[in-house]
Amino acid sequence: MKTRRFEASAPVFIDERRYLLLKSATQQKLHRYTSAGLIKFYHGFFCCLISFFSIAQSTLQPIGMWREHLPYQNTIQVVQGGTEMYAATIHNVFSVDDKGYLSRYSKVTGLNDIGVSTIGWDVASQQLVIAYNNSNIDVLKGRTVRNIGDIKRSNVAGNKSILYVYCHNKLAYLCSGLGVIVADLEKFEIKDTWQIGNNGAQVQINGFAINSSFYYAATNEGLKRSAINVANPADYRNWLLSGLSGVVRMVVTTASNQVMALRNDSIFSINNTTTSLLYADAAWPIVSINAAGDKLLVCQRTAFGQSRVLVLSSSGVIEKNLSQPGIISFPKWATLKENAVWVADYFGGLAKVDTAIERYIPNGPPSSASGEMIFNKGKLQVAAGEVNDAWNYQYNRNGIYTFFDGAWTNTGAFTTTILDSVLDFITIAADPTNESLWVGSFGGGLVNIIVNNQIKIYKTNSTLQPAIGDPASYRVSGLAFDRKNNLWISNYGAAQNLHVRKTDGTFKAFSIPFFLFENALSQIVLDDSDQLWIVSPRGNGVFVYNPGENIDALTDDRWKYLRFGKGSGNLPSNDVFSVVKDKDGFIWIGTASGIGIVTCAEQAFTSTCEAELPIVQQDRFAGYLFKNEEVKAIAVDAANRKWIGTRNGLWLV
Repeated sequence: MKTRRFEASAPVFIDERRYLLLKSATQQKLHRYTSAGLIKFYHGFFCCLISFFSIAQSTLQPIGMWREHLPYQNTIQVVQGGTEMYAATIHNVFSVDDKGYLSRYSKVTGLNDIGVSTIGWDVASQQLVIAYNNSNIDVLKGRTVRNIGDIKRSNVAGNKSILYVYCHNKLAYLCSGLGVIVADLEKFEIKDTWQIGNNGAQVQINGFAINSSFYYAATNEGLKRSAINVANPADYRNWLLSGLSGVVRMVVTTASNQVMALRNDSIFSINNTTTSLLYADAAWPIVSINAAGDKLLVCQRTAFGQSRVLVLSSSGVIEKNLSQPGIISFPKWATLKENAVWVADYFGGLAKVDTAIERYIPNGPPSSASGEMIFNKGKLQVAAGEVNDAWNYQYNRNGIYTFFDGAWTNTGAFTTTILDSVLDFITIAADPTNESLWVGSFGGGLVNIIVNNQIKIYKTNSTLQPAIGDPASYRVSGLAFDRKNNLWISNYGAAQNLHVRKTDGTFKAFSIPFFLFENALSQIVLDDSDQLWIVSPRGNGVFVYNPGENIDALTDDRWKYLRFGKGSGNLPSNDVFSVVKDKDGFIWIGTASGIGIVTCAEQAFTSTCEAELPIVQQDRFAGYLFKNEEVKAIAVDAANRKWIGTRNGLWLV
C-alpha cells in the first residue's frame, strides 16, 4: 500500500475528475512509501479551497498541479515595492503592478506558510519580507522565496509573535513580544535580538523606525530610542525613554526625519525628549498610522462602524479625508504612491483612491469555509458555515459559496435578506429531480434554494424539532438523497433526530432506538442497498438504518449500532468524524484513532459483519492504518483511491 501525505484538513470532496480540499491546508508534503524507504517531495500550498483541477473547462488544471482558491477580501496591510503594490491578507499576499495586473503569492507559488501577520519592503535589496502568525519568515524577490525559520523553530520562552516589520539597508527589524529581532536579508538568517525592556527584560515591541540619528521602538513601556552609532544596541541600557511613557502603539519617521508616535488615539510629534500633540479626535479612534514621504496616513474607525482615511501634513493639517462605505469599511493600513492613496481594508480588499476609485480583490471565495461541498450541475457549491469540536454553533453568516465558470459568488446573510437569521450552513445536498439545493443550517433549520435564489425554510412547517434545551434552534447536520429521491435529514439534538422528506413533499420523523449522548447525529451516507450509515459525533459511534420497503411502516425497520471493540462493531474508536462509500461498496469510517472498513455493508445486520482495521506494513514494521490519528474526512476518487484528511495532513491511499 502506498500512502501519500499532503498537509491539510477536512472536509474533502472528490468527483470523477476533480480533487478538492477544504479549509486550513498547510504545507504539502508528499510521502511515498516504497521498499527503498521514505521519499519526500515538497510542494507548498494553503487553502480554504484548493483543487487539482479547476471547475471551469476553460481553466482546467493539468494533472498533478494545484490551484488555490483563497479569500482575498480581508486585507490588513499594503506596501509599495518598486513598481508594485503588495497587499497582505489574513491568509497570504497579492500584488498589483503599475498596469493593474494582479499576482498571487501562496504556498502554490512557493511561500512556506499561511496566515500573514505583517509585511515590509526593503528598498536596498528590493525584497518583500512576509511575517506569519506562527513567527515564520519568508523573503520574496520576484518569484524567488527564501525562508528564515529560526524564530518559528526556536524554543525560547516568551511571545514570539511578529507584530510589525521595518526594513532598512538589507536588514529587517522584527517587532515581537521578545523585543527587536534583527534579520539579515542577504544571509537570510537572524542576526541579533535586542531585549530592551526595563532591566533587560522582554518587552513587546509594537513598532519601529529609524531616522538619521536614532533607532525608535514603540514598546509597552513607552517610546524608546537608541543612537544608531551605539556600539551595542542589544544592551538595554542604551535605550532611553523619548518623551512618551505607557503603551505606545506605533512610531514612524517621515522623509525629513520627523518622528511621530501613536499612543492611545493621539498622535505626537517627537523632538528629542519633547513631545507635542500633532492630531487627536475623540470621536474617531485610530487603527493605524503610516508615513509616506512627508505625509502621514491615518486609518480610523468608530465603534458604530464609520470609517475613514486621513492624509495629514507634517504639521497635522488634514489634507484629505477619504470615506467610501463598502470600500473603506474597516481600513487597516494606508500608504501613498504619487497622488493616489492605497487602502488595505479588512472587509473591502485593496483600493486605490485617486480621482476615481479602483478596487482590487483577486477572485476567490469571500472567506474560509469548513462545511460540506458538492458538485451540482457543473457548479462547485460549498457550505460555508461551521461548528466547533463540541458541536456548538458559531454564528457564521457566510451561507453558500458557488464556483462556476471561473468565478465565485455568495448566497448568505450578507446578500440575501431571508437568510439573515439562518446561520452556520454545514451540510449540503443537490436535489436529483431538479436544479434546487438543500442546505442544513445548524440552528436555522432546512433551507431549499431553488432556481433564481427562491428560498424556502423548513422548521415548524415540517417534522423537524428544536434541540432539547434550546427551543429556538433547529439543527440540521446531515443530508442525503436515497435512490427513490427521498431526502434524509439529521436533526442534531432533537428528541426525534432522524427525518425524511419524501418525494411527495411530506415529512416523517424517526426515533433511534438507542441512547446517544446529546442526541447527536451528523453525516449520512447510503450504501448500495439504500441503507443509511449515520455518523453520531460526540463519542457515540455509527448507526446503520434500513427503512424497509415502506418508509411509513415501522414494522420492517432495522437498526444496528456500531461502536468500539469486537462484537460491538469493531470501530477503532467511538469518536467518529466521517463516513464514505467507495467504488466497491465498502464503507470507510474515520475515527479519532484511525479507520475502520466495513466490507460487508449489504449484510450489515448479520452478527458477523463488523469493521475491519486495515494494517499497513512499512519495512519490518506494521500497524493499523492511521492509528491514533483523527481522521476528519475521507473521499474516494474515480480510481477508488482514498483521500484522507487528518489534523496532521491530507493523505492519499
